[in-house]
Amino acid sequence: MAYANYRYKGHNFIGEVHGEHLIPLAGLTDVGPETSADLLASAARLTESRVALSEVTLRSGVTKGREDPLRGPELQRPCRRRQHGRFPVLFPKYTSTLIGPADDIILPPESTQVDFEGELAVIIGRTGRRIAEQDAMDHVLGYCVSNDVTMRDYQNRSHQWLQGKVWDNTTPVGPYIVTRTEADISKAGISTTLNGEVVQKSDLSHLIFSIPTLIATITEFTTLEPGDVILTGTPSGVGYRRDPQLFLKDSDTITVTVEGVGSITNTVRAETA
Repeated sequence: MAYANYRYKGHNFIGEVHGEHLIPLAGLTDVGPETSADLLASAARLTESRVALSEVTLRSGVTKGREDPLRGPELQRPCRRRQHGRFPVLFPKYTSTLIGPADDIILPPESTQVDFEGELAVIIGRTGRRIAEQDAMDHVLGYCVSNDVTMRDYQNRSHQWLQGKVWDNTTPVGPYIVTRTEADISKAGISTTLNGEVVQKSDLSHLIFSIPTLIATITEFTTLEPGDVILTGTPSGVGYRRDPQLFLKDSDTITVTVEGVGSITNTVRAETA
């Protein structure tokens, strides 16, 4: 089963994906704190209002951001397995940062080092605090694809990464939320393609921190709620670590694909006054 946030005839809906169609869920408009996994599963399906995917605008898979764990010192190396005794790098994402799976990534004039990071996004479906690792997956609604676009020149201005990560209209999430029972992501392939060239390629068995570890770590100090999203880390090949370096520019087309979850393709557009 997969869900989609979408817009149709000026209104927002959550739909269940059925091939090339969406069936709206009664009374629900956004995946967020008020739409738990249980509520999504129990909502009435309005089959008489089914609509073709070709007729809707897919919105961001989630409508709010949350902690975003990423690789730290290992970012420049091939994907590595989780290491004991380390702590994930954590920083927030804001709602204004998120865009839909086909929306333009807005290139700000202030940054000259706009980088790509293809990632798996984990969508929370049940509220929890101090969640044990063995219980963590019970709090997961499903998965999306994301591109954690980063302004490296701003990220490296201080020890905090916030200023490089939260630019408006830069982080696509989608195309659907694929429920965890439908997608085996244990060894799923992940790749990023820039203007037709594969620039990142790995599989999710190499995540440094497992999803249960991330959830347990984050909920030591804050509550996770339905609709919260955790980005799990990116493979090697990011532009900042290349020689020569490779950064996004106006009119670039970039695609991130996660096997069994989906694919998002975005065009990069320079911000206009």
